[in-house]
Amino acid sequence: MNIQLVPCENDKALCKSFKKLYYKSFPFIERAPYFMLRSAAKKGRADMLAAMDGDEFAGLLYMLTDGDIAYIFYLAVDEEKRGKGYGKAIISAMKERYFGKRIFLARERIEKNAENIEQRKKRRQFYLKNGFSDYDCFIREGFVVYAFMGIGGKVSAEEYDRLITRWIGKFITRLFHLEIIENNTGEYDEDL
Repeated sequence: MNIQLVPCENDKALCKSFKKLYYKSFPFIERAPYFMLRSAAKKGRADMLAAMDGDEFAGLLYMLTDGDIAYIFYLAVDEEKRGKGYGKAIISAMKERYFGKRIFLARERIEKNAENIEQRKKRRQFYLKNGFSDYDCFIREGFVVYAFMGIGGKVSAEEYDRLITRWIGKFITRLFHLEIIENNTGEYDEDL
């Protein structure tokens, strides 16, 4: 396995694979409109990447960057390739591509009543095994509050706001209420 991260916003075939996996992997409430993802990538405000193993599409990675921060906005492995080390390989390629940056992500919180609680626990363990740490804050994006994890140092609320505003603009950023919320409870994944 040799994962290469290939920009795909101008490649129709790769965009088709990216879009199909994007819609299969993320619930409606967590998805930004696809046209916005592609448009931002075409304007250089995001990296829309196909994870390729040779000529085979293995997954997707959508990154927002600003200065020395890089936000994993979306990451998914093709359904047929899950459980075979592709996720780890994509993370490894991503770390190489964004070397020297503070990399962070928002993931589903581990909530007692979540239908997919085991999947959420496994996802957290996956990121911990790949060098990420839990941060003592949450990220609110629209109506969803996520757990916050990262590598290389914390990201401030101001840095996050600047990154998101660069990606989507001030109006939409304020409309959807995107922010970092400090966690003063001492429990990283409990309901707010």
